[in-house]
Amino acid sequence: MSTAGPRRADALKNRERLVAEADALFASDGGPVTLDMIAKAAGVGIGTLYRHFPTRESLVEAVYRLELDALDRRADALLATSTASDAMRHWLDDYLHFVATKHAMQDALRVGITPRDNAASTIRLRINAVVGRFLSAGGADGTLRDDVSPDDVTLGLLGMALAANAASQVDQTRRMLGLLLAGLKQH
Repeated sequence: MSTAGPRRADALKNRERLVAEADALFASDGGPVTLDMIAKAAGVGIGTLYRHFPTRESLVEAVYRLELDALDRRADALLATSTASDAMRHWLDDYLHFVATKHAMQDALRVGITPRDNAASTIRLRINAVVGRFLSAGGADGTLRDDVSPDDVTLGLLGMALAANAASQVDQTRRMLGLLLAGLKQH
């Protein structure tokens, strides 16, 4: 009898626990988060963590992908119930809140969104796709300019998220988001 099924299921559970624990620890204010801390919280050894995530950045990207999936679904819901400009504002605010709560991910996130070999990162492309949906919907409903590159908006958003990530800068980040959105509104 083969044991491939249970082992795979067990490996999948380990991976899911590692991502869930990393997500929780990255959101905590307990200082730097080590890979050892994540493995221990997930109830696995460091070797198991490294089998699933050979680098810290790969683990951060897995956590980030999970959040982007949720934010992607949120974009659809917002566009279904609001004007594109209102939907975009809510989504951008949600995105900034997500980044602000993941203190321990800041450096790895910076690496993850930086273009490599003149190609945008997967994370940045995903954000561009969502922003592009808002811009297209805004062009159609007349609430957002249709002559703006999604990557320009993404770059502004990411710059705000990474530069003003302290709790004391929440008000400044909201003001900057307001300025970005004012520039995107159809006049």
